[in-house]
Amino acid sequence: MNFLRGVMGGQSSGPQPSGAETIQKLCDRVASSTLLDDRRDAVRALKSLSKKYRLEVGVQAMPHLIHVLQTDRSDSEIIGYALDTLYNIISNDLEEEEQEENSQKQTEDLGSQFTELFIKQQDNITLLLTYLEEFDFHVRWPGVKLLTVLLKQQGPQVQQIILVSPMGVSRLMDLLADSREVIRNDGVLLLQQLTKSNAAIQKIVAFENAFERLLDIITDEGNSDGGIVVEDCLLLLQNLLKNNNSNQNFFKEGSYIQRMKPWFEVGDDNSGWSAQKVTNLHLMLQLVRVLVSPTNPPGATSSCQRAMFHCGLLQQLCTILMATGVPADILTETINTVSEVIRGCQMNQDYFASVNAPSNPPRPAIVVLLMSMVNERQPFVLRCAVLYCFQCFLYKNEKGQAEIVSTLLPSTIDATGNSVSAGQLLCGGLFSTDSLSNWCAAVALAHALQENATLKEQLLRVQLATSIGNPPVSLLQQCTNILSQGDKIDRRGSKVQTRVGLLMLLCTWLSNCPIAVTHFLHNSANVPFLTGQIAENLGEEEHLVQGLCALLLGISIYYNDNSLENYKKEKLKQLIEKRIGKENFVEKLGFISKHEFYSRAAQKPQPSFSSPDHMMFDHEFTKLVKELEGIITKAVYKSSEEDKQEEEVKKSLEQHDNIVTRYKSIIRVQDQELEELKKQVESIKVQNEQLQATVTQQMSQIQQHKDQYNLLKVQLGKDNQHHSSHGDVAQMNGVQPEEISKLHGEIEEWKHKLELLQEQLKERDSLIESLKLSPAAGGTTTEQSSQTNKPSGPDVDRELYKEVETLRAQIQSQSTDIIKLQSEKQELLQKLSIAPVPVSGDDGTIMVAKTADLERRLSMLLQENKELKNEIAAHGEEKASLKQQLDSSNSTVAILQNEKSKLQKEVAESKKEQDDLLVLLADQDQKIIALKDKLKELGEPVEDDDELESGDQGEEDEGDDEDDEEDN
Repeated sequence: MNFLRGVMGGQSSGPQPSGAETIQKLCDRVASSTLLDDRRDAVRALKSLSKKYRLEVGVQAMPHLIHVLQTDRSDSEIIGYALDTLYNIISNDLEEEEQEENSQKQTEDLGSQFTELFIKQQDNITLLLTYLEEFDFHVRWPGVKLLTVLLKQQGPQVQQIILVSPMGVSRLMDLLADSREVIRNDGVLLLQQLTKSNAAIQKIVAFENAFERLLDIITDEGNSDGGIVVEDCLLLLQNLLKNNNSNQNFFKEGSYIQRMKPWFEVGDDNSGWSAQKVTNLHLMLQLVRVLVSPTNPPGATSSCQRAMFHCGLLQQLCTILMATGVPADILTETINTVSEVIRGCQMNQDYFASVNAPSNPPRPAIVVLLMSMVNERQPFVLRCAVLYCFQCFLYKNEKGQAEIVSTLLPSTIDATGNSVSAGQLLCGGLFSTDSLSNWCAAVALAHALQENATLKEQLLRVQLATSIGNPPVSLLQQCTNILSQGDKIDRRGSKVQTRVGLLMLLCTWLSNCPIAVTHFLHNSANVPFLTGQIAENLGEEEHLVQGLCALLLGISIYYNDNSLENYKKEKLKQLIEKRIGKENFVEKLGFISKHEFYSRAAQKPQPSFSSPDHMMFDHEFTKLVKELEGIITKAVYKSSEEDKQEEEVKKSLEQHDNIVTRYKSIIRVQDQELEELKKQVESIKVQNEQLQATVTQQMSQIQQHKDQYNLLKVQLGKDNQHHSSHGDVAQMNGVQPEEISKLHGEIEEWKHKLELLQEQLKERDSLIESLKLSPAAGGTTTEQSSQTNKPSGPDVDRELYKEVETLRAQIQSQSTDIIKLQSEKQELLQKLSIAPVPVSGDDGTIMVAKTADLERRLSMLLQENKELKNEIAAHGEEKASLKQQLDSSNSTVAILQNEKSKLQKEVAESKKEQDDLLVLLADQDQKIIALKDKLKELGEPVEDDDELESGDQGEEDEGDDEDDEEDN
């Protein structure tokens, strides 16, 4: 530090010598000092001197500073000082004091020379790129600034070095992701310089996700309300997209057009726009125009136009167009942007025709814009923008042209006068006293007739009322009347502008329309006026009028159908030769293409003029002049014999064209028929292939069914030997083991249910036994038992109750029989007891024994009766169960037989389908043979199936022989 104080203190002895000496000492210190602190202090001192002693520091210190960058990478502070010093040396952003002392040219040369010295070694740029990867702010920010100024000074050379450097552009793209806004914003400025006029770098930057990052920055900054960062991002986007079709396509396919819509969302209150917002919105509109510029390839432009319509961007622009309070320059640029978005796109043009201004009553936007165009109080640039918008609306839009012309026709004019139409505005501007309005209206009307012969003929019907009491005149006649009056009418603006506009309208109207030429020549004053204008020797400002008059007269000759006797082609050419001279006529015709205004207008479709006086030619009209100039020159120089020969040649050519057209139509029809036949053949081939595939599939299915059937037959034979009970089951085609096990499970379940029912039946039998035994004691007990058993009825189900009642009735009948027998027994006993014959003791005992024997026999009969009833009941239950099993077996057999019949039916249907397919294939073969015959008749080469079949047969025979040999 003491050394630095001593060096810096030495500057007081004289500005120039002390400065040079100090710089020399500092350079020696940087080169020779071994301590890093001393080198860092010396570089810091050079940085402080680099602005005032720029030349000396640059000449003496640059090699040392580059050496510091190469060797002292580990110390970020000295690297930052070295980068700042180099930036001060190379940059031309001088202070005000130094700008007064040195001229701007010298400073620019100095910065350029130092840049050449720095980039002479390409490794220096590569080294600088490596420092941009450092995250340290004191290294990365000076590096960004230094690379930016190098690109400003020697852009193409530095771009080439970065382009060949590995990952050079990718390193620079990382600057956009830096969280520090200063570095990010300067990175945007660096990329602006890097992408200027270099398509290769533009593509690399675009594919490094630049669009996504830049649009994110614009959104984060507030879109059009953002600051200068938004402006820088928009300028970078313009560099990437302008005249770069690849990037434009990538921008569209990446759906980035949709992200532009929020840029143009404006509120109801549009007062008080800041200057930065106006600048941002202006650049945003220019970016939209870059995507739909007429100079882009038509396919790319139309795809962008459609995308802008579908995402609502066009609708948003039309909202700005009709909004109030929008600044004039933004409104003008919006009109120009809408113009190019709708130019040549039918969908967008139809939408624009439907847009209405927010007025009461609503008016179409086209009408409102035309009112501005013919209003001389509106700014000149705004009127030019409206004219461009009208031209773009009518460009390749026959529907729009017809709508504009229809507003001039008598049948569509509003008789009430409540609304103003586009046609009325154009006529009003055409005949006003403002020359600029005359020119704009004439050009607009000419665009309504562009390349549309039908509308040119319809416009001849338009009649105008000039004054009260005078008959109406046609629009064509009124145009020629104003043209012939020339400077007699007092007009505001250019003297020749009105006549140039009317002449352009008449030339467009008459070109390629012989009927309009006839109407024009029918007025006897028109030809003398034109020849008089061409023949006069007028000033230079009248040269344009003379050239356009010559063009109009030439159109009247070339498109003349010789329907007027006095104005046939030959007579008009004789008139030119006598009054003007052919050479003079051609010279005056050449005044148009040689004029400066013609060259300017031919460059681009948009009318852009520095002042109203320069507004002379329209872009589309320059195309017409270029097309007709040579044709008219040839037509004027041709003699009558050449004209006759040309007419004959035209007639023969027309005849030849008619013949060619007729043959072309025949060939076209034959081509269509041939194409249809080819399509039919292709469809038949496809059907044939499908049918063959279907036949193959059916054959495979039939084979599968056969295999399954044979397998089932084998299984059925085995099952009949071992399990006769399952014979019917084995006949079922396609039954799987899972289904058989399922059936076995169901049988077991039914067996279990049968056992349960048998147990319930035993319980019921026991209940019946108890009911039978209870009435044996007598009728009283029977009645009691019936009374006691009745309350238990609700505990059993209804069916059991009914069965008990029937059994009870049987028991009741048996008990009555028993009572009868007992009554007979009592009667016998009474007879024995009251008999008069005495009975001995032995007889009494015998009688008692007999009675007891009868009672015993009776009880045995009752017991046998009971056992017989039980056996009958058991036999009935067994019969019912056997019947149930028989029914289930019969149902199973029926199901199996049904399945067997179904399978047999399917096999029969498959055979029938196979027969049908064979018939179809025979029919298809006949059709194919017929189509091949037709193709042979038409001369198309067709391979003979016989040859193919013979070849296939030969192969099959060889294959059969080989099989026979193998078998032997």
